[in-house]
Amino acid sequence: MGDEALSAGAVARRLGVAVTTLRTWHQRYGLGPSQHLPGHHRRYTPADLARLEIMRKLTSDGVTPAEAARWARQVPVPGPAGEPPTVVANRVRPGGERDGGGQTIPVGRAGPAARGLARAAMRLDSVAIGETIGQTLATDGVVATWEGLLRPVLAGIGERHAATAGLIEVEHLLSRCVSEAFATVARAGSATGPARLLLSCADEEQHTLPLEALAAALAEAGVAYRMLGARVPAAALVEAVNRTGPAAVVIWSHTLATADPAQLTALLASPRRPLLVLAAGPGWRADSLPAGVVRPVDLAEAVSLALAVRDSLDQSVEG
Repeated sequence: MGDEALSAGAVARRLGVAVTTLRTWHQRYGLGPSQHLPGHHRRYTPADLARLEIMRKLTSDGVTPAEAARWARQVPVPGPAGEPPTVVANRVRPGGERDGGGQTIPVGRAGPAARGLARAAMRLDSVAIGETIGQTLATDGVVATWEGLLRPVLAGIGERHAATAGLIEVEHLLSRCVSEAFATVARAGSATGPARLLLSCADEEQHTLPLEALAAALAEAGVAYRMLGARVPAAALVEAVNRTGPAAVVIWSHTLATADPAQLTALLASPRRPLLVLAAGPGWRADSLPAGVVRPVDLAEAVSLALAVRDSLDQSVEG
């Protein structure tokens, strides 16, 4: 980060808190931005950010805001040539107890926004979660938000749950916030023409977020679609295809338990067989897919294939 000075929005994303929280900490406890250039808003220096890291960590550990602020103001923080502020924030707690970090969500090599989102999720801070997702969607778009922000955090929660059987409440709250954000994108989409794509989860598959991400990305690209959602039996999917005649169908499976290739075979045998069948998700094994089924490697490829189908149909109509 070096000597970079940050805006309130950037600091909020890094910390995983709402901008209104930063304002409160500034007004009540004096933990505000210290860099001031004439004619510009004040900005947060690395030292300011380090103090706020301490404030956020202590309050999330149950320390009262007033006590956390007192401690944040007293603990020395590094200058530009010192150690990273995040190390200082995790170094010590009141009473000298060293923080072990056992309540964190691993996000791998994801950037600061993902780390901030993970911290907000651990605090069950739906306001900060919503702000972070919304800002990233507005700046980077659906695909980049899913790959760079949401997937790492969701995967980290899954990893922690597998190890501890905990964080169910964290996963539920974050999933709801993600669904709301994607629904907002979908409602704002400017798709025109018939819905040529049908999106469905496999039979008994309940993980819908990746399918909602695809729906939002399609809406963002102006592609109309129909969404059936979770746990769609093969017979119901075939009935929907026969009634609507989509050009492409996407079937999402998150686990091997829901990835029965017979669902794909039934779809391919339907009277109104779609031009393209996509078996999306880690549940599908490439060597078990029937001929004619495509398995996209990620969200970006699924969107690209959907756009190719739309463009092909548009060209055939024009011709």
